[in-house]
Amino acid sequence: MVAITSNRGLCGGFNSNIIKEVVNQRDNNYAGKQVDVFTIGKKGNDILSKDFSVAENRGDVFDELTFANVATVADQLMALYASGAYDRIDLVYNRFKNAATQLVTTEQFLPIVPVSGETTSSSDYIYEPAQEEIVSTLIPKALKTQLFKALRDSFASEHGARMTAMHKATDNATELRDQLKLTYNKARQAAITNEILEIVGGAEALNG
Repeated sequence: MVAITSNRGLCGGFNSNIIKEVVNQRDNNYAGKQVDVFTIGKKGNDILSKDFSVAENRGDVFDELTFANVATVADQLMALYASGAYDRIDLVYNRFKNAATQLVTTEQFLPIVPVSGETTSSSDYIYEPAQEEIVSTLIPKALKTQLFKALRDSFASEHGARMTAMHKATDNATELRDQLKLTYNKARQAAITNEILEIVGGAEALNG
């Protein structure tokens, strides 16, 4: 499984949700099978490496998230699959919905899933260049695009999650400040009242 997390924290449950999903997939969908992880992101690698065999960690791809850099990761994954090291590769990542909502998503990367509802025709087609050449070019490009989309989704989700987490932290800090201010004012008022009572009591004692 390719676990896509972040290199930095302070983004709420963004990383922990991916880690939970990877563990859930292993325990429920691949129970009894050898499951390794290919981590993209330091936070996921730090935790998952304690419980999984890590094929590779490519958190460096987030340093410059370009299609060319992502393509090198896709090439690694395709090579692992082609070598027979793994019979299936899934992507686990946060899909961006909006700044406040990220959807944990697991999707099959390899082998390629045929598009459902495809229709066949008895007509003969002439391919130029050859059909094999077209397929050998388009399939790798499609896989690289799929991974690039997943990483861009994850990157946008990370920023949305961090913005939401910081907003909640600010709200919590403001609420705590107001509570402390109220507590301080009550304590101060009580202290002033006690001082006044002591002064009045002392004056009455002198007059008595």
